[in-house]
Amino acid sequence: MGLKHKITKTDVDFAFRRTVDITPEFLKKHSIRGLILDVDNTLTTHDNPVPAEGIVNWLDCMKKNGIKLIIVSNNHAERVRKFADPLGLDFVSDGGKPLKRGYTAAMKKMGLSASETAAVGDQLFTDVWGANFAKVKMLYVEPMELEPRSKRFIRFKRVLEKPFLPKKFVDDIKE
Repeated sequence: MGLKHKITKTDVDFAFRRTVDITPEFLKKHSIRGLILDVDNTLTTHDNPVPAEGIVNWLDCMKKNGIKLIIVSNNHAERVRKFADPLGLDFVSDGGKPLKRGYTAAMKKMGLSASETAAVGDQLFTDVWGANFAKVKMLYVEPMELEPRSKRFIRFKRVLEKPFLPKKFVDDIKE
C-alpha cells in the first residue's frame, strides 16, 4: 500500500473478493493461526441471523485445519449471540471498533499474539483501522451487499472509503 494508506491507517495486508476465498493454506503460508471475524457484510448480510451461502462450510474447514476463530462486532451481545452460538463461535460484542480493545480481548480469548492473528472485515473505518491499531494483519473482504437505506451512516462511510479501497485482490494474483 502507498503512503496515503500508511498515513490514514487504511492499509490492508491482503484483499479478497469474498470471505470464503480465504484458505487455510494461505493462512498457514502467512503464519496466521487465528482469525478475528466481523459479522455484518463479512459473514452475512446486515442484521441477518443466518450465515451467507458457503460460510458454514468455510468455518468448518478453518476449524478442521486448526485455525482459531472468534467474532468481534460492534453489535450488542443479543445480536451477536444469535449469530455466533449456532456456529459454535466465541465472540466479543460491543467491540468498540476501530478501537483496539475488542481485538485485544479476542486475542486473549484465543491465546494468540498479534503476529499470529488476522482480522477479516469489510469496512475501512472500523475493521481496517481496528486491525491496524491492534497491529494484527488485515484481510479485507468486499462487502456482500450495499447496506439498506436504514443504514445511512454506513452508506455515507462507504462513499468516504472509496479512494482508499484495495485495488489488488489475492484471487486476482495467483500466489
